[in-house]
Amino acid sequence: MFQGFSQEAVDFLWALRFNNNREWFQERKAEYTRLVSAPMKELAVQTQQAMLDRNPESRLELRVSRIYRDMRIPHGGGPYKDHLWFVLHRPWEGGMGVLPSYYFEIRPEGWGMGMGYYSAAPLTMAKFRARIDRDPDPMAKLARRFSRQDQFTLEGPLYARPKGDPGALLSPWYNRKSIFLSCSRDCGDELFTPELAGRILEGFDFLTPYFQYFDSLDADAPPPERRRR
Repeated sequence: MFQGFSQEAVDFLWALRFNNNREWFQERKAEYTRLVSAPMKELAVQTQQAMLDRNPESRLELRVSRIYRDMRIPHGGGPYKDHLWFVLHRPWEGGMGVLPSYYFEIRPEGWGMGMGYYSAAPLTMAKFRARIDRDPDPMAKLARRFSRQDQFTLEGPLYARPKGDPGALLSPWYNRKSIFLSCSRDCGDELFTPELAGRILEGFDFLTPYFQYFDSLDADAPPPERRRR
């Protein structure tokens, strides 16, 4: 059962950021496991089970990040991540690909949670726009609901040239290359208590209608290509 992170876990991540090398980490690997990895896995499994209890048909799968960076990808900063995260998403029938996901992350500066369609395929976002064009009301209802809260923010890169103008309410959604709804918090008492699990669950409950909407896009037929003017 998740009991909260500790100030020592946050201190470890700060220290790792400034001592990101194999010798330093290997000497403190047991400390990393106890302070960071173990509570993260406890929180992740507990959250997954609670989400499945709410909606067994979702079949949400869990993925917890590893501390090791992929050294094949240029990134700088050393071989270890100074932040950890977990995501929940439905099974991908093809075995790989990009899917909308719930996420939680801890980093030296604080923690965050949300739901995102990160690096969504252009076809997926084209389906999203086509669905709004056909029937804007469901997404408009979600957009209005989103505008009435102040916990999450709408993020994601915008197209340099807007794809269309469905109106002030929907344009911020319509003209993004990918979409994520995020909440970021500084380190505070909430991070260090078992109540963090409930806080995350409340956030995921709010995000579920958005997750379901974006998750259903996969089944839409590809929209016809628009002619260039």
